[in-house]
Amino acid sequence: MKKTTMVMLIFAATCGWGFGSKTLFAQQSGERPTTKRVTGIGGIFFKCKDPKKIRGWYKTNLGLNVNQYGASFAWRENDDSTKKGLTQWTPFPEKTKYFEPSTKDFMINYRVEHMEALVEELKKNGVTIVDTMQSYDYGKFVHILDVEGNKIELWEPTE
Repeated sequence: MKKTTMVMLIFAATCGWGFGSKTLFAQQSGERPTTKRVTGIGGIFFKCKDPKKIRGWYKTNLGLNVNQYGASFAWRENDDSTKKGLTQWTPFPEKTKYFEPSTKDFMINYRVEHMEALVEELKKNGVTIVDTMQSYDYGKFVHILDVEGNKIELWEPTE
């Protein structure tokens, strides 16, 4: 278990360094960021047999501040500490249809910028767009499938 955790931490740090240095060097050289712009993880969603029991376990054993949806982790933007962000952790019932057409037991929500332009670019690249973009007071959402059929939720939060 410790080895797996260490490997995951090294992988995350490596990805973070690569993303951060690419962004920093692009800004310093005056390059305009590409349309494909994931800015972070908006949420982790997974299927389980008993979401209420899972939420209770995580509250008791890991101290998550849970509600009926899961837990929200608040943070601040690195470049502008006045901007707040959230990452959502949510267990879903194992029979949920929300992850369809994917047959996987998880779904990742990515925070993005410039949703409309991104969706157009994804369409040009032949990416499967599962539904139409929906707007709510907390942001825009659309679902896509990756090359292995994993459903991905893209979220452009309102600032």
